[in-house]
Amino acid sequence: MNLAGKDWAFMSCSEETLLLGEGPFTQMSECPTGETAFYKNNFALTEDAPWYVPTKVHELNRAALAECFPAFSGHDLDWKSPEVEGFSEVFRQIITAIERGDLQKSVPVVVDTAEASLEAFQALPSRLLDLHPNLNPYGFYSEGEGFVGASPEFLFRSFEGKLKTMALAGTATEGERSIFSVDEKEIQEHEFVAQTLLDSLSPLGMTRRHQRSILSLGSLIHFHTAIDVELYQSHRPDDLIKHLHPTPALGSLPSTPDTMAQLIEWRNSLGCPSYFGAPFGLYHRGRLDLLVGIRMIGYDQGTLVLPSGCGVIEASRLTNEWRELALKRDSVRKFFAL
Repeated sequence: MNLAGKDWAFMSCSEETLLLGEGPFTQMSECPTGETAFYKNNFALTEDAPWYVPTKVHELNRAALAECFPAFSGHDLDWKSPEVEGFSEVFRQIITAIERGDLQKSVPVVVDTAEASLEAFQALPSRLLDLHPNLNPYGFYSEGEGFVGASPEFLFRSFEGKLKTMALAGTATEGERSIFSVDEKEIQEHEFVAQTLLDSLSPLGMTRRHQRSILSLGSLIHFHTAIDVELYQSHRPDDLIKHLHPTPALGSLPSTPDTMAQLIEWRNSLGCPSYFGAPFGLYHRGRLDLLVGIRMIGYDQGTLVLPSGCGVIEASRLTNEWRELALKRDSVRKFFAL
């Protein structure tokens, strides 16, 4: 199978297999019950028809997926790093809002960019063969724009009245594991996320919070808390998405229309693509799995975009957050072997 010149989408459906959808896609405003569909929206969830029904569907292993795309030849990419001045100004505005009592947390995003051909972008899926098992490959391309990534975070998984989700916040390198496990700032950031998520989920059903643990992604580690929900009643997939997005790990606390608008303004000022941090998912055989669209490289008409975000709270320090942003982008380059 050769996908050159075609629209496509893929997402992992188990540790070993992925579902690949071939375009052209039929776009729909609601989840099409009984059909396989991919979900792609922007961070603000303003797309009118975010469900993409493929013309053909294939279940593949990762090696077979790689064979659908051209060989990789992007080692000479000239990445341009973000300017610290822009980030420092946004950081200052967030800290000022926190000190005023308007915010508890927000998540600015910066980007690296590189000029590249469509062929270089289309080769990126072939680099996803040997990922860490806690990273879930996904990708989408249509009409000159797209993204490919491997996300550690699910917005939720829903099947037969049950919903599974997670709090994933706090970041360090594997070599810092011992100090990370007792880092008060990282624990505080994670607990903000976990408790806010629990508060949001409690109206939907009976919740169970698992013990906080450390999730390894190879070079990076995060605090991780799994949360299970027994839903009181059935919900439309789109309603669940709007209820749970953005996660506290990617959004602002408190989450209001004003804080969301301010976050989007900060993201836009730093060049963040609209799809970064947005839900991306797959509805297949009655099950809905939605990833949080992070750890990705995007493509827009000849430019590769590599975003990373960080959670800023009162205890945050500019130097540490700038370092965390670089660590995340470097981890993405590492699993793409760039």
